[in-house]
Amino acid sequence: MESQNPPPPDPSDTPAERASGFNAPLLLVDQAELASALAYGLRFDERGKPRRGAAWEMAATLLAEQLVAQLERANFVVLKRPPHPPHTT
Repeated sequence: MESQNPPPPDPSDTPAERASGFNAPLLLVDQAELASALAYGLRFDERGKPRRGAAWEMAATLLAEQLVAQLERANFVVLKRPPHPPHTT
């Protein structure tokens, strides 16, 4: 009688990848949402601290809007993952 061993798990289908949403469908990003994300990235550094100088607030918003317009003219499509399910305890 042969033992019934299950097949080895697929290494590309790890629990971490399933939890992170790699298999979930991607969503199209709204222009206002993209501009907001770009402006945030321009206003704050990689540590989340505000950049020095009062001009960053206004310049970041204007530059973000220009970047979104340029990406649209260049036919770029920006996608994002769907939101994660709420945390349960």
